[in-house]
Amino acid sequence: MKVIPQVSYSTVAKLIKDNHIIAIFQGADEGGPRALGNRSFLFNPTMYEMWGHVNLHKGREWYRPVAGSILLEDFSDWFENGSIKESPFMTYAISVKKERAKRIPAIVHKNKTCRIQTVTEEQNLHYYNLIKAFKDLTGIPIIGNTSFNLSGKPMVHNLKGALRTLEESSFEYLYLPEKQTLIYSKNQEV
Repeated sequence: MKVIPQVSYSTVAKLIKDNHIIAIFQGADEGGPRALGNRSFLFNPTMYEMWGHVNLHKGREWYRPVAGSILLEDFSDWFENGSIKESPFMTYAISVKKERAKRIPAIVHKNKTCRIQTVTEEQNLHYYNLIKAFKDLTGIPIIGNTSFNLSGKPMVHNLKGALRTLEESSFEYLYLPEKQTLIYSKNQEV
């Protein structure tokens, strides 16, 4: 494994844009049924094939759905959210606006909904800044998101588990935003 220090949000956002799946590990452990940006695999939602690619690398069924995280200020521009003003815990499957669905096919379900999480600076500064950097590169204020675990394994809870999961899988990158560090599991340059 190679440790790359002083990594910017833009560098990680570019890796995601270039269709690399990035494991993120930061902050407090997450409880509940959803990955909320502290223990997640992140990916490019604009490439339809990414949902199957993520499932393949996780070792789970190809058809399993994945989700997304969006900047709160862009929520109503992309989703038919009605009276739902925010979705910080990814508890709603919300209809994607018809003209937007084609731009994020990896996270849109067959019924044209998406299980979406809204993110603010106050809730999760590093995750917000990463999504914003992705938006700056692509015009898309959304990153694909699924839980940081492999099939049949529990969610990653600590750094040791994150490193072990990286070693046991075909995923390449682990991002530690609090340390501005990227860990690359293969011997190759970023």
